[in-house]
Amino acid sequence: MFKDFDFTNFWSESSSTEETSQEEVTEELIQKVEKELGYKLPKSYIELMKIKNGGSVQKGAHATSTGTSWADNHIAIESIFGIGFEESDSLCGSMGSQFWIEEWRYPAIGIYICDCPSGGHDMVCLDYSKCGKNGEPEVVHIDQEYNYKKTFVAANFEEFVKGLKDEEEFEN
Repeated sequence: MFKDFDFTNFWSESSSTEETSQEEVTEELIQKVEKELGYKLPKSYIELMKIKNGGSVQKGAHATSTGTSWADNHIAIESIFGIGFEESDSLCGSMGSQFWIEEWRYPAIGIYICDCPSGGHDMVCLDYSKCGKNGEPEVVHIDQEYNYKKTFVAANFEEFVKGLKDEEEFEN
């Protein structure tokens, strides 16, 4: 996975405590999170979280073939949620995946993994609709501003990560 992909400048250099105190990703933690969420996490997601368990990214824009409330040709993310329970923005934290489903009424189609600059009005999700709870999910953008419109972003998490670019690359 991530063959020939350089993670040197992938994560944003943040000094915030929240970004540096994520739980260590162990097999036991992965199993607990998967049981809590009811989905098997993609191997590429786990591999990335073992490098750094969530946080802000340097390049946070990804191309889309259709427009969203953010832009005509791309989405933007602020961070990728880590695996865990302790941090509020980890997958099972107080503002993790279930929070977005229960409090903001996002569709229960998978695991919400990325927040966007809109402050909750759009999210990025691992969509298990086609593959089932143990399959390889697609990555989709869910747009609350457009009646929870689902926009395809990438065939899998690895493709999603490899497709992240500087937002400036999308400006005319």
